[in-house]
Amino acid sequence: MPYAFDPELAPWAALLPALPFDDIAAARALESQILAATPEHEGPIPVDVRQSTAPGPDGSHDVPVRIYTPRGGAAPRSALVYLHGGGFCLGSVALAHGGCAMFAAETGAVVVSVEYRLAPEHPFPAGLEDGYAAFRWTVRHAAELGVDPARIGVGGDSAGGGLAAALSLLARDRGGPVPCFQYLGIPALDDRLLTPSMHEFTDTPGLRRRDAESFWDHYLGGPGARGGVDVPYYAAPARAEDLTRLPPTYVAVCEFDPLRDEGLDYAQRLVRAGVPTELHLFPGTFHASTTIQDAEVSRRMTSEAIGAMRRWLRVGCATG
Repeated sequence: MPYAFDPELAPWAALLPALPFDDIAAARALESQILAATPEHEGPIPVDVRQSTAPGPDGSHDVPVRIYTPRGGAAPRSALVYLHGGGFCLGSVALAHGGCAMFAAETGAVVVSVEYRLAPEHPFPAGLEDGYAAFRWTVRHAAELGVDPARIGVGGDSAGGGLAAALSLLARDRGGPVPCFQYLGIPALDDRLLTPSMHEFTDTPGLRRRDAESFWDHYLGGPGARGGVDVPYYAAPARAEDLTRLPPTYVAVCEFDPLRDEGLDYAQRLVRAGVPTELHLFPGTFHASTTIQDAEVSRRMTSEAIGAMRRWLRVGCATG
């Protein structure tokens, strides 16, 4: 069906490669080609990058993390623990490298990018527990990282946004430490796939309904689990009935994205629960359209996200 895409995005809509989430091997091969063709990030503000590991949740493995520290400036800094997108079964810290370096440079915060385990080999709760382990590691190593432990937020895009929302719920329920902020960019939050946008946008660029069906099946352990009555809200945060005591939140959604309405609904429910929440819907955009970086609306999306991070990562919170 025709969509009123932003004029700068429209010429690119048909050119974006569709990742076949129903064929993970093929999707990962295509993803590798995209990574190989991605130019090295070069920003105006130098950022030091190093690798480390956080102890895994069950002691059986370590969680790799990539740490981005802006040069100059005074410690202690804020920090953002970042979870990449990819439908819970694709993506990597390598693919998220450019964005994480930019976030660090533009906010002045240390960014800890998490190489969490992927489905279908590692279904829920593996990725979430890895993210939580990395968050707790960041809090415990705050002094070493030059970070204020009261100013550590979490964030992510797409499936990573869903994981960040779940991490905040998990941290609240386990009694801390808790993030001081959550950035939820075009988040995947609801396995039930019942929203109007999920029904309407079956052929949109970047993400289609059938892609969401496939990645939720992978994440929840196979066909049949998605939409069931026993899916926990740590897997699909939209199922959480109690959204109180969550950190200040920034939610961004795209107009022509199957995930649009679950992001809108979650943000409205956060507001009703008394959580300081900023919500921005960007007209004419589609899922992951910020990959077209020169479009003015993409620049605005990025600028808004960075602005929210700058504001909220400077607000302290109880670390429990």
